[in-house]
Formats: sequence, structure tokens, C-alpha cells
Amino acid sequence: MDFLNELKNLKKQVFFEEKLEIPRNYDKIVIAGMGGSGIAGKIFQEMYTDKPVFALDDYHIPEFADEKTMFVAMSYSGNTEEVIAATREAIQRGCSVSALTSGGELESIVENVIKVPSGLQPRSSLGYMLMPLINSFLKVSSEAIRKAGDLLDDLDSRNEWIKEEAEKIFERELIPVVYGFSPYRSIAYRWKTQFNENAKVMAFSNYFPELDHNEIIPLKQTYRKDQFRFYTFGCSTDNRITKRIHATGRVSGIELEHVETPGESLVEKMFYLIHYGDYLTYHLANLRKIDPMDVSAIEDLKKILKG
Repeated sequence: MDFLNELKNLKKQVFFEEKLEIPRNYDKIVIAGMGGSGIAGKIFQEMYTDKPVFALDDYHIPEFADEKTMFVAMSYSGNTEEVIAATREAIQRGCSVSALTSGGELESIVENVIKVPSGLQPRSSLGYMLMPLINSFLKVSSEAIRKAGDLLDDLDSRNEWIKEEAEKIFERELIPVVYGFSPYRSIAYRWKTQFNENAKVMAFSNYFPELDHNEIIPLKQTYRKDQFRFYTFGCSTDNRITKRIHATGRVSGIELEHVETPGESLVEKMFYLIHYGDYLTYHLANLRKIDPMDVSAIEDLKKILKG
């Protein structure tokens, strides 16, 4: 499957109906995952607020993880060494352990496994990794899921204006900076990582209101400010955040490109923004004449670590 078809596969993934096995007695959730697999845990952490959720991207689980912890291991390949190490610790601690994976070692060490379809780049499996969490913990209507799928289908059919935006980055060799806000902070980070992996360019992300307590200072006074392209999302329901976004632009003198978001529900807006970033970085990769699927630097690193 080529990378464009991988992107288009997302509209199929939102209809993935699998659910995790929920333990009877748990009071917190730890979700372990790295890179393209782990972003699903970060996004879910912002969406779900009924119980504490800790998104883990390291080798070791936190000290508070115990027999009342629901632990979800997320590794598309099933062989991510950080996730494997954390999962083994979780099993030793007596956590209730589940896994989302296409196979690998993770499938062999965890009893409760949701198998996801193989053959994709890990970052292209976001829907498969995220939907079981949404299905298990959040009350999202089938109508909202259907509308989210329709929005993705529309983007697959028409995204010329996104290519035009990619051309602005390419022509001036700009560095993308993406500013999110709750509950879209992790989606801003997803854009950053898609720029990294797909388009092979440096990119940065931050979020309101925190950035107004530090990053606004260099936004006003840094050198080479004209070499950045600043993005934010036009879907805040908090007037305080909206006011901050506009005030930040005025104080710092930067031009923030607002990405408007259709849809009514959180899941619609969220998947639209994810897919917008997918296409923006895909088009930039094409303009740079590089392969968006190439992750050879990561594979080289793994070889060195195993040596």
C-alpha cells in the first residue's frame, strides 16, 4: 500500500468497533506507547477525564502503578522495546494489562490483546489504536462517528487548499510551529511529528495558555522570526483561549494561520484536524521529492542500539 492510500485508510479506521476488556476494580489508567503508536494514548488522555490517565513514553512505569491500574500497551509492530519493558513491569506489578498491536513480542506476553490490521506505517494506524479507547470509555454516538468518516472522505476527495499551504512552507523553506489548546494539544503535537516523519523537516508544537507564560517572549523578540510558519486551530469553545490566541498575535507581531474546523462533536473536529495535518505533511514531502514512508534513520538507530 502506498502512502496516499495509507492516509485514505483513516476513514475506514474510525469505524473500528473493537473494545478493551475493562477490569472490575481499577482507579487509574496507564497507556504505554511510543511515536506513531503512542500518540493515540496522548490524544485519549485529553479526551477522557473521568479517571486519571497517564500517557507513558518511556521504559519504566510510574511508581503508582499497581493492581488497581488498567495498563494498556500500544505498539503497532508489537516489538517496541520501551513498550515491551514497561509492559513486563506492569505484569510484575499486578496491573490489569491489555494490548493493542498487529502482532510481535507484545502479543506473546499479554493475554488480553486486540489485534489490529497489519501492513501500515505505525503513524498511519492512529484510528485503529485510538478507536478501541474511545469505544471503551467515551459515549460517542454512531452518528458522530459517521459524520467524522464523512469529513475524512471529503478531505480525501478535495484537499487542494492544503497543498497550496504546503507550497508556502516549501517555497520559503519555513519551519512549522503548531499551537494547540485543550483538548487538541496532542493533535498539535501529532502535526509536529507528521512534519518530522512524513516531510522530514524540523517542526515544533506548544499549547495555550502555557505558551503565554514563556514562549510569547521570544515570539516577539527572537531573530529569524520570518523563517517560521505558525498554526493554530479555529475550534476553541473557551472564549478565554480565543482571546489569548488573538492577543498573542497582537503582542508578538506574528501571523497565526487559523485552521478552521468543520463538524459539531469533538470526535469530528479531532479527526478532521488529524487528517488535515496528514495531508499538509504529505504534500510537503511530495514537493520536497522525498519518500514520506522512509524512516530509515529510525531503523539505523535500532540497529546501533541492538549492536
